[in-house]
Amino acid sequence: MTLEFVNPEALGAPIGWNNGVLAPANGRLLLIAGQAGWETDLPGTPPDFVGQFARALDRVLAIVRDAGGTPADLARLTIYVTDLSSYTASRKALGALWRERLGKHYPAVALLEVKGLVDRGAVVEMEGTAVIGGGS
Repeated sequence: MTLEFVNPEALGAPIGWNNGVLAPANGRLLLIAGQAGWETDLPGTPPDFVGQFARALDRVLAIVRDAGGTPADLARLTIYVTDLSSYTASRKALGALWRERLGKHYPAVALLEVKGLVDRGAVVEMEGTAVIGGGS
């Protein structure tokens, strides 16, 4: 199974994401609900921005693996942050974290700054789509 990345030249070269992802025929679509970097019912103090980003991404990847997939099956990821400046200030650490978990695999990504998240102390939440299996 291979995802086909779609990046029209007219849009410029993407860095750290892809503009579109074409799923293989007969793949199983996995829709991943929002995975927060911290949940209300957890005791203690929420981790910093990078820690929450790692936790949310690890939860997304755990769901992909539980469905029989690999990180390379992640086709789309939407990242919600409560403070865009925290994301920007953490880009180097986030890049290292990303490469550790996904290598050079970049799905179609959207990043949105939101006013708040439901879970107490959460500053990052991710939802995604994976395509498991497929091919000809």
